[in-house]
Amino acid sequence: MHYVRSSDSNILARIAIETRARQRTWDLAVTTTVNRLPNDVLLQFDPPEARALIPQARDPNRRWYGVYANYNTPAYNTNLVKASELPRSYEEFLDRRQWSGKIAIDDTDDEWLSAMIIHYGEERGRKLLKDMVAALKPVMVDGHLALARSVGAGEYWLALNNYASLTVNVQLAGAPIAFWALDPVALFFGSVGISAQAPHPKAALLAANFILSREAEQFLTRRGRMPTRPDVPVNPPHVADVLKDRKIIATIFAGEEQKKWQGLFKDIFRAR
Repeated sequence: MHYVRSSDSNILARIAIETRARQRTWDLAVTTTVNRLPNDVLLQFDPPEARALIPQARDPNRRWYGVYANYNTPAYNTNLVKASELPRSYEEFLDRRQWSGKIAIDDTDDEWLSAMIIHYGEERGRKLLKDMVAALKPVMVDGHLALARSVGAGEYWLALNNYASLTVNVQLAGAPIAFWALDPVALFFGSVGISAQAPHPKAALLAANFILSREAEQFLTRRGRMPTRPDVPVNPPHVADVLKDRKIIATIFAGEEQKKWQGLFKDIFRAR
């Protein structure tokens, strides 16, 4: 068995190159970019364990299934910011100009941006995001885990947005970091997909089914990942309470729509 670990964008690029070269080099991929692959690259399959997933984690076209959930929330360093100071809405960030330059965001957070536009509407959403950029001057960080670690280390006081699971991961490692939830909470998944030209299709089907099993998701939650199965408790348990009653918007889109949101993110957050 060969295992390759890399960034989501690198995995996507490698699959695209190998597909064009008609190489049959991979069986199974687990990444947040699986849903962006063309339909003809991914096998349609129906793993039995997928029946236990939340509905949003099951692709209607049966080409990918969510292994873990990425809930998008702001986070803060608990040594540098008091819980009583936290905004109760994204609009309230505009009143925290004292945090200017001390807030960071990943430079690819277009899923969160799309949820903001869906929630607030096109005109109001764009204006709010531009006003936050002007007031807070957020620093662009390359990588969500790097962002969580930087906030935990105190390099930045807050993350305007990050994956709650990575905040929890750094928190479980002992760092003074926590997240709180504001409407909207963007949701998308780290998903599993199987190559339509898999060299070992039967082994890939068995592996994908196991990855979606209760046992596998329990293993992931011990390391701070958020489960996509209701029968797997969230770790730590209070995380579910923080997300309870929030407006959660599933932001799952394919390649062309992704380019649209990436362009808007660049226009708003990098054009200053």
